[in-house]
Amino acid sequence: MSMYTRNITVQLALSQYGDALIYGINERDDYVSGLLLKQQLFAWHEESFYGTELTTQNADGVELVILPAEQVIPFFADLKVLRHIGWSWEGNAGILTALAPVLAALLDEKQYVPSFSAFREGQLRWAWDGKALAGAAGGNPEAEAGLRGLRERSGFEEGLQAAFSAAVFQRYYSTEAEAGDLRSEFPLLFSRSGLAAAGMDADSWLMSIGWKADSAPFRPVLQLLEPDGDSSFWRLQLLLQDKRDESALVPLRLSDDGEPHGRWPAPWAEHVRERAAGWLSRLRESLPGEHIGRGRDVLGEPLSDEVAWRFLTVDSRRLLEAGWQVLLPAWWEAASRKKPRLRAKISSGEGSRGGRSLFGLDALVDFDWRISIGDADLSEAEFAELVARGERLVKFRGQWIPLDPALLAQIQRAMAGMDKSQGLSFQDVLQLHLLGSSEDESAEAAAEQAEEDAARFRLEVELNAHLVKLIGQLGQRDRWPQPAVPAGLHAELRSYQQEGFAWLAFLRRFGLGAVLADDMGLGKTVQLIAYLLHLKELEEAAEADPAAGRIRQTDPPGWPSLIICPTSVLGNWQKELQRFAPSLKVMLHYGSKRLDAGYFYGAASQADVVLTSYATAALDQELLKQFTWAAICLDEAQNIKNAGTKQSSAVRSFPALHRIALTGTPIENRLSELWSIYDFITPGYLGSAKSFQDRFANAIEKERDAKRTADLQKMVKPFMLRRKKKDPAIQLDLPDKNEMKTYVHLTAEQAALYDQNVNGLLERMQKLEGIERKGAILAALTSLKQLCDHPLLLSKDALPGTETEGRFDTAVLIERSAKLERLLAMVRELREENERCLIFTQYVGMGKMLQAVLSQELQEPVLYLNGSTPKSARDRMIEQFQTPAPPQGEAPPAGHQPQSDQPNVFILSLKAGGVGLNLTAANHVFHFDRWWNPAVENQATDRAYRMGQTKDVQVHKFISLGTLEEKIDEMLESKQQLSDDVISSSESWITELSTDALKDLFTLRREWVG
Repeated sequence: MSMYTRNITVQLALSQYGDALIYGINERDDYVSGLLLKQQLFAWHEESFYGTELTTQNADGVELVILPAEQVIPFFADLKVLRHIGWSWEGNAGILTALAPVLAALLDEKQYVPSFSAFREGQLRWAWDGKALAGAAGGNPEAEAGLRGLRERSGFEEGLQAAFSAAVFQRYYSTEAEAGDLRSEFPLLFSRSGLAAAGMDADSWLMSIGWKADSAPFRPVLQLLEPDGDSSFWRLQLLLQDKRDESALVPLRLSDDGEPHGRWPAPWAEHVRERAAGWLSRLRESLPGEHIGRGRDVLGEPLSDEVAWRFLTVDSRRLLEAGWQVLLPAWWEAASRKKPRLRAKISSGEGSRGGRSLFGLDALVDFDWRISIGDADLSEAEFAELVARGERLVKFRGQWIPLDPALLAQIQRAMAGMDKSQGLSFQDVLQLHLLGSSEDESAEAAAEQAEEDAARFRLEVELNAHLVKLIGQLGQRDRWPQPAVPAGLHAELRSYQQEGFAWLAFLRRFGLGAVLADDMGLGKTVQLIAYLLHLKELEEAAEADPAAGRIRQTDPPGWPSLIICPTSVLGNWQKELQRFAPSLKVMLHYGSKRLDAGYFYGAASQADVVLTSYATAALDQELLKQFTWAAICLDEAQNIKNAGTKQSSAVRSFPALHRIALTGTPIENRLSELWSIYDFITPGYLGSAKSFQDRFANAIEKERDAKRTADLQKMVKPFMLRRKKKDPAIQLDLPDKNEMKTYVHLTAEQAALYDQNVNGLLERMQKLEGIERKGAILAALTSLKQLCDHPLLLSKDALPGTETEGRFDTAVLIERSAKLERLLAMVRELREENERCLIFTQYVGMGKMLQAVLSQELQEPVLYLNGSTPKSARDRMIEQFQTPAPPQGEAPPAGHQPQSDQPNVFILSLKAGGVGLNLTAANHVFHFDRWWNPAVENQATDRAYRMGQTKDVQVHKFISLGTLEEKIDEMLESKQQLSDDVISSSESWITELSTDALKDLFTLRREWVG
């Protein structure tokens, strides 16, 4: 008698994209239905939600189950199947089951390489290391048989390569940050396809992009030689550069048959001969024909001025992209910066044309063109004469000066594109002045900008005395207009908050972006809400009196403002807008229920504010960029600190009349993050990313250049308002204790588990009574609260990943809990300001997880105290935490504080740490999970808010949206359904609720599922 209840033979094919098309045949030679095969083959497959998320497809009457490419190798490597069914794997399925464990091992050991053939087609795919695969399969009869079968099925191998590539992407490069790291570490991997691989085989290409080490003791270098005293021609030569001593350069000649000629160290000989033919092939592919001659030295031909110019400006870059090292004349980098600059010199006078005031962006002023080339300042007529000469490289006062025809043409186009007889608008003058506030830096910025965008040339402006005085008012706060606080604001603004609101409104008048960078807890949200209400009042005034209401004539009526924020604070924004500005019509654009284009435009045009997340904005970029938004407001704007990410690019593409960034940490690690935010609020103001790096970041971060630091501060100051809690004017105006709620969403995983627990409880309620019913409710309550914290608490699993040198896979933990993600962001921000915090949680597992994640992510010690902590250890922790931190030196520009052994984050069990402790070194308190007795929470908060506390205390209470945490919080706030005497020190009052009341309390509100 068979031990199996049934037998199924599995067959499959792989698509060119790596998806597995699976079908089954039973013992009667009938095809198994797709639904049954999904249920039985994938019964233990968690990634597909046990087969329920897999789709089926009918092909000639056979139902195929589609397993996505990224899951193919992991599934067949692990292959957890129902044991009561006899499974047989035939054909391609047999090969896959034999090879999948070997391929999974290669994935674990990162034994994969970029695909050379895919790269030449302009794509990025991954391939297994052939030698590694053969070695791993050796000695394993099944794997060796699978390899033989694979070689006999070329079409199947192509599909398996695609599945392997998909698995690599899924495991290592599935997030924007990971993809950004790959792009940063291997930039040549993302060069233009074909060119960067010209004349190479796979091994040489892998070496050129840095993926594989080059064993040669030298590297090939191309050098451009300028004309000397006896010759008016330029020349190219090939050099070998010693890797150990880069100043050691050995000339090398290549003949047209690839034979090398020259004198090089004897140990180099074999490497030179092996590579010479490849160098010649690459040169022929990478360089235009006029560079390559014939005979014993293919680079020996003299080059004309025009060819040399093209090499300096175009061909050298192509060679760099192709992996070559290129040496240009020593003067080139500096000389190339001395490119033409175009200035509009404002004519003298105090008013605009017709004697009208210059206040108003449409006022016109007269100007004359001035063009600077090197140290020469030319009039329009002198410039025209120079252009007529058509020269590219000239000696100017003994130095070489490049005259880029493209840049000269851009200047001509820019001049022709502006009718000088019409003058410049005040808006143009203001923007040009701010962009060209320092002549030297503007020259560099203009050069870089021109290189990046050949269709555009950056202009500068030279102000007259009257405009210098007028625009100088930008930096004087006491001269800002003070609009009335909007009547619809349900809050009393503190003096500094009213100043921030007035500042936002002032900059909007001139179309200038703003970075509101107040410390966490100072109320950036309410300042922005006041600003949004102000826009609504202006729009209503415009409807009543079109001549007086709108800020600018270009403002279209009725367009809403767009707020983009992290998913984890969407709930916060919806609650705060509802609380402070109930008159604003808010449209939430998020999740699976968001409107598509057909309905979106009509709904958005009726709203005052559209609220969305960064992730949704990136997904719906094409939809959102169809509006010209009244304002775009970014919360936690450090989310666009990496300008190269998809979400950063999407946000920048949205048209808006005004751009605002809110962030407590405008710089987290590098000055490039500041550039990214400023390039959003005032595009182009700080120049291109490269010019900013050259002008400021390198000088400040590496050389601590005081002048560059001061210059940058002057440039960013008009558009950034940053107040700190320690500022005397702020500190005196703050309350002693400021409590705020932080709303976060559930992840999809948390929501599924939450629903499962609630449904199970409600089913049991039909059968249980008395003490058993109360026990089941309390158990479910604990489970649901743990789920709101992190799903790992419910499964009781260990921390994920293998511990290596004391490090855990924190990314996996963070992405599974929005609470954990939000806490980490807030703790990072307060640590940037060298402030300290307490974190309370009821669950030991959560405390341990928080300690592991925060200590690794912050790279500093984190304390954890719970009921099992011995008294001696408990006292030592308190003393260590309360010990004053060592004096801080001047913080580096990147915002990091120096590391020390001083703990600044203290995690405590609510019961063990909630009473009897004096922890006044902290001025932030986080309640990670809620204890629904306000007195218990207040006692815990009082560990920091007590005698001896010298700072204002910020209390943050975390609430998971849509869950019982939010619902009980609403009940506590309203006091309509619960009273203080009902809510005792325990949560037993919940067990007395009816089944219907329990269902209402526990059931998840679906709109806040991530």
